[in-house]
Amino acid sequence: MRAKSLTERARRAQIVDAAIATLAELGYGATSFKQIAARARLSSTGLISYHFKGKQELVDEVYAEVRRRFTAFVLDRMDRSGTALGELEAFLRANLRFMAAHRADTVALLQVRPHVSAADNADDDHRKMADLLREGRSAGEFREFDADAMAIFVLALRNGVLARAADHAEVDLDLCERELITLVGLAVTRG
Repeated sequence: MRAKSLTERARRAQIVDAAIATLAELGYGATSFKQIAARARLSSTGLISYHFKGKQELVDEVYAEVRRRFTAFVLDRMDRSGTALGELEAFLRANLRFMAAHRADTVALLQVRPHVSAADNADDDHRKMADLLREGRSAGEFREFDADAMAIFVLALRNGVLARAADHAEVDLDLCERELITLVGLAVTRG
């Protein structure tokens, strides 16, 4: 397989960005190549078909691109204090701040997630969260609890805030950030 030229990579990125914006505005069910082509200012949907074999390949690329952006954003904001609680708070804060700064990306991610053909990273997210919780428990920062169960709860709380904010732009993410961090802190520490 030949490497894509700079022009081809730029066109693919343009299409992915247009798909993200269209998904965020219209939702998965109403998004079509026609709407994406119009948003990208392409002369025809054939240009999308030239770069992507079909909607599934585009959906998979949207998911992968938003995950790359999300991961870079979160990793750049992780706490370096060396405490599990600091890492947990920084993770939750970064997640909600990504939503605030990149709403279209987050909404598009939530829209395509059920339709992605590759394995979702939810198991990896769960494993990393459970490992962080175990580290905090082992270090004596956190109370005794089942780390796998607590990881389910923490990620479900985070996902719930993101899903609600995706559907309701008026959700106060700063308030949700403070309350989520407080709630999770109370759940894991020795109150």
